[in-house]
Amino acid sequence: MSKLEYDFESYNRIKDGYELTQEDAYQLATNFRYTSNRLFETATQLRNKHKGDIVSFSKKAFFNIVNLCRDTCDYCTYKAEPNNAKLSLMNKKNVKDLAKLAKKYKCTEALFVTGESPEQKYQEAKDWLKLNGFSSTGEYLADCSEVVLNEGIFPHTNAGNLTKEEMKILRETNVSLGLMLENSSKRLRETGMPHHDAPSKEPATRINVLKNAGELKIPMTTGILVGIGETIYEVIDSIYAIKDIHKKFGNIQEIILQNFHPKKDTSMQEHKTPDTSYFKSIVALCRIIMPDMNIQIPPNLSQKNYHEFLSVGINDWGGISPITDDYVNPEFSWPQIKNVEKKCLEYKFKLKARFPVYPEFVSGISKELRDRIALIADEENYVREDYWK
Repeated sequence: MSKLEYDFESYNRIKDGYELTQEDAYQLATNFRYTSNRLFETATQLRNKHKGDIVSFSKKAFFNIVNLCRDTCDYCTYKAEPNNAKLSLMNKKNVKDLAKLAKKYKCTEALFVTGESPEQKYQEAKDWLKLNGFSSTGEYLADCSEVVLNEGIFPHTNAGNLTKEEMKILRETNVSLGLMLENSSKRLRETGMPHHDAPSKEPATRINVLKNAGELKIPMTTGILVGIGETIYEVIDSIYAIKDIHKKFGNIQEIILQNFHPKKDTSMQEHKTPDTSYFKSIVALCRIIMPDMNIQIPPNLSQKNYHEFLSVGINDWGGISPITDDYVNPEFSWPQIKNVEKKCLEYKFKLKARFPVYPEFVSGISKELRDRIALIADEENYVREDYWK
């Protein structure tokens, strides 16, 4: 049997419920070029089977809490230095004011983003935390989470490798947490590779954080950054690393597949964005590997053709903000929500706003948080349409 015939047979078995092995995925990946239509068709059928005709998003405000960071990634412009004009140090008044604005615009998510444990590298971060009455970024995030929750916005914290104790505290106010795996390959931490000066990007460390979240039964968003120098096999390994965690703990609520874009004034500014066809193949393969997973691509990172990914298996757009920038990718503005809804309708999908926790994970969060969600939720635990529109 030829490789091509093998692939066609594999797709038929997958549609019948066959669980793709890692070796199977490697085999399919070797023939992307010849079988992309079959790959996309299969991913679409699996998405339709497991997710129906709903595509979700989270209406959010981006809280750029502190962008000092102990890591240095070769592609990142989010990180600031103490004397940099783009330095962000949000005090509690800033946080409360933005939460009030978010409420006015009917946002339901407060996305808290920080650099990786900045107090471990910068005295300025230590002094700022001390001035506000805290000894760590994790402590401050827990306090800020209470502030926004009291304003009626649900916090989702993405602050790097939080300790298990920090996550235990944050789950009292956060309906979910986030940590991008980015890639499970140790090779990307070697000298000359994008994560060589980013200790927090050690794959084993990140995987351990995701496992700790699983033990704590915290709904987690994670994902992979595509196009930073990894191989297709390393992408597949990364998806299976996430799948293994979810199989054991059942707490991975979403996989983000993010396409790399080079940024000026970084050592990877000449690096290319992954080819659209290749990126679509990665998205489709992820759906095939994890048929019932929530899979997202950020629409602002595929501005001209984000709607095309509806044909390769996604069911979510992630957070979209009507009031704040994407501070990690400030050169890419969010699409207007009404335009996203229009694109979804053109492809015969219904756009629904969700909370930072997916509907199927709401039952696992605390009663207090469930009760708060119930005030503006519909019968399926999405945000009521009359609230978010």
